Amino acid sequence: MNEYDSDKIADVLRASEGIELTDKAEDADIILFNTCSIREKAEEKVFSDLGRVRPLKLAKPDLIIGVGGCVASQEGATIYRRAPYVDVIFGPQTLHRLPELIAARRASGRMQMDISFPEIEKFDSLPAPLVTSGSAYVSIMEGCSKFCTFCVVPFTRGNELSRPLADVMRDIRGLVAQGVREVTLLGQNVNAYAGGDDDGETVDLAYLIRMIAALDGIQRVRYMTSHPREMSQRLIGLYGDTPKLANHLHLPVQSGSDRVLAAMQRGYTALEYKSIIRKVRALRPDISITSDFIVGFPGETESDFEATMKLIEEVGFDASFSFLYSPRPGTPAAEMVDEVSYEIKMERLKRLKTRIDELENAVAEKMVGTTQRVVVEGISKKDEKELAGRTDNNRVVNFVGPANLVGQFVEVSITAVSMHTLRGALAGKEMFAA
Repeated sequence: MNEYDSDKIADVLRASEGIELTDKAEDADIILFNTCSIREKAEEKVFSDLGRVRPLKLAKPDLIIGVGGCVASQEGATIYRRAPYVDVIFGPQTLHRLPELIAARRASGRMQMDISFPEIEKFDSLPAPLVTSGSAYVSIMEGCSKFCTFCVVPFTRGNELSRPLADVMRDIRGLVAQGVREVTLLGQNVNAYAGGDDDGETVDLAYLIRMIAALDGIQRVRYMTSHPREMSQRLIGLYGDTPKLANHLHLPVQSGSDRVLAAMQRGYTALEYKSIIRKVRALRPDISITSDFIVGFPGETESDFEATMKLIEEVGFDASFSFLYSPRPGTPAAEMVDEVSYEIKMERLKRLKTRIDELENAVAEKMVGTTQRVVVEGISKKDEKELAGRTDNNRVVNFVGPANLVGQFVEVSITAVSMHTLRGALAGKEMFAA
């Protein structure tokens, strides 16, 4: 979601002032930090980064420095107190107002802050995106109403709010017209989507995906991030009858301990989570399942952690985002008693990551010798002479090929495995001809 928001910030400034991105901070007229408050280290990094650009502000007083995103939404006044040279502060729902905030700062000489929640207004105000790849993110809803005890998202992005069906489809048709062939639908709890249609009825994510998959130009649909409580049978059923739905499901579980899940207020048990996975795999036996884990939640015992490791073995996750629990101000979990030492938590995290990495590598090794349908996303980050693409099961593969393949689907033979990526070679003609 933050990547999506950053792209939209660039689109807004490009459309309003002709501002273009630069790789060199010293050349910039505007420096913006789009922030995340999910974990403490990310929040502290904001102030570290602000300190690094302060000399640029002293050397060039007209330089605009801004902080946006969830840290801005939660800590707006604190940011200005700790870094009074910041010019604009804006939240995730007010990034479209950035040109007005910058203009007001230049006109008045005073810091401008807008961290309000104007609901759907943001999406109605955004300019057409600049498409440079065959893949694109599309935000279909904002916010979260689950109120897990560890999470600040409901406070920084507001309650769940879904975009109307017609608005989402308009955006996707526009992307298809620009050559986009794969879309990833975004939301804090994307499978809680409940958008209104033209008849005043409410449609769910399953309905939306069917609509998108019916478009001729679309070759693949993804969605993230999901919540187990919203994995409806209608959504699960898509894996049996919608081939364009990617062969990958990211479904955060956070813990394998029912006691910890209850303390987190997740609203499901480990057995219920495994039941969802069984239903999905009954329709897609080879689907890639990835997840999120929080290690060291307050009061987590060794038996709680072993329950998580047991779940990992039973499900066979392909990959995960795994982190130490980080107390967030204002959340119920921040007030819970936590007697587990940092050293024990780190040892558990290491064990979890090691096992997930082993499972991930095993899946990758099985892919060697197969031919994968890959959407070419752009030039490889590892070698500018190569291309990078993404497989149906969400693996990045690097291979040699002409730049004019960017944005197209191609067949790639997987030849080797490297750290968290695959290597391959073109196996045939493009799967899609524009």
